[in-house]
Amino acid sequence: MLLFDATHTSHTAAQTGIQRVCRALFAELSSRREAAPVCYDPHLIGWRPLVAGELAVLGDRSGGMGKSRGAKWTFSQKITGASRRLLKAKPALPKATGLICPELFSAKVGARLPELLQTVTGPRVAIFHDAIPLKFPELTAPGNVARFPVYLRELLLFDGVAAVSADSAASLRDYWRWLGVEQAPPVHAISLGLDSPIVPTVGATKVLASSLPRILSVGTIEGRKNHLALLEACESLWREGFVFELELIGLARPDTAAPALEKMAALRASGRSLVYHGSASEASLHKAYARAAFTVYPSIIEGFGLPVLESLQYGKPCVCSARGALGESACDGGCLALDSVDAISLAAAIRRLLSNFGELAELATAAQQRKFKTWSEFASEMTAWMHSLTRRG
Repeated sequence: MLLFDATHTSHTAAQTGIQRVCRALFAELSSRREAAPVCYDPHLIGWRPLVAGELAVLGDRSGGMGKSRGAKWTFSQKITGASRRLLKAKPALPKATGLICPELFSAKVGARLPELLQTVTGPRVAIFHDAIPLKFPELTAPGNVARFPVYLRELLLFDGVAAVSADSAASLRDYWRWLGVEQAPPVHAISLGLDSPIVPTVGATKVLASSLPRILSVGTIEGRKNHLALLEACESLWREGFVFELELIGLARPDTAAPALEKMAALRASGRSLVYHGSASEASLHKAYARAAFTVYPSIIEGFGLPVLESLQYGKPCVCSARGALGESACDGGCLALDSVDAISLAAAIRRLLSNFGELAELATAAQQRKFKTWSEFASEMTAWMHSLTRRG
C-alpha cells in the first residue's frame, strides 16, 4: 500500500494541470487498491487519512467549475480537526510500504514532511512538475517565487523524484548541482499519461471548411501562458479579414491574468468572435477539442503541457513552442512548433493553417498516427521505478 498525499487536491474543485495529474494518478492507483490517500490537516496540526467528503473532491474528475485554485476547508473540517487536536485524538495513518507526493506542497505541508516520511518503510517519491518560478520569476506570483527555493530543498528529503519531462528533470538536477548538493536523490523523467477521448471528433479540415472555423486554446489564464500575445495575433488576423472564432478555456489567476482579461473584454466589445468560458468540466473540455479545427498553446514555458498532447490525441494540430518540455511533446509530429511564441510568430502560424488545408491535413494525419501513454501506463511506470529505489537515510 502506498500513502498518497492529496492535501491540496482533496480541498479544491480546480482542475489545473497538477490537480488533473493528481486525480488521474490516484484514480488509477485506487482502482488497483494500491493508494491510501492522506492529507496534512492544519487544524489538527498533523497528518491523517482523508474522510468521505475529501475523497469525493479528490475523485471528482468531471468537475473543474471552481472559481479558485486555492484549497478550501469547510467549517466542519476545521472544527473536527481542532477538536481532535485538543483531545489528542489524531487518527492513525495506515501502514504503508511507500509514499507518493504528486503536488507542489505548501510551506505548512513542507514543514511537516519529515513526520510523513517516517511513517512508511519503503521508497518515498515526489513528482516534480516544473522550475518556472526559478526560470521566469517575473511571470510568477511573488509568493510562489519566494517559496520555491525552499520547496526545491525539501525535495532532497525523498528517495527519488519523478519529473514529468526531461526538461524538468534537467532543471532540478542543475539547481541541486548549483547548490553544491553531493548526494541528491535520483531524478527520473516519466512523461504523463492521457485520458482516452470521450466524445466523437470532427476532422480538422472539415471544421476549417465550416463557415466559422474554431481555434481553441486551453490553459490557465496567467502571464507565462502568453495569452496576450495570442489575442494580439488573432486581432491582427481579424483585421486582415480572416473569419474564425477563438475559444479560450482556463481558470484566470488573479495575480497575472488582468492584461489578458482586459484584452478579451475589449475584443468582445468590438464584435470579435471570441468565447471565454473560464474553467470547464472534463466533458466540456473534450467536446471543445473535438469541435476545434486546431489549437494554439501559446505558453512560454511548461513542465509538460497536457493540452498539447490532448489536442493531438483528438487529431487536432497544435501551434506551440518548440522549446523545452513543449518541444518534447511536439517533436513526434502533429504540431506547428515555433522558435518564438510572440504575437507576430503566432499570427503567421495561425494564418498558415487557416489558409492551407493541405498542411493542416498533414499535421492532423501525423497527430492521428501518434501513440499516447495512458494513465495506467504512467502509474505502472511510476510504481516500477519506485520499487527500484534504495531508501536513503
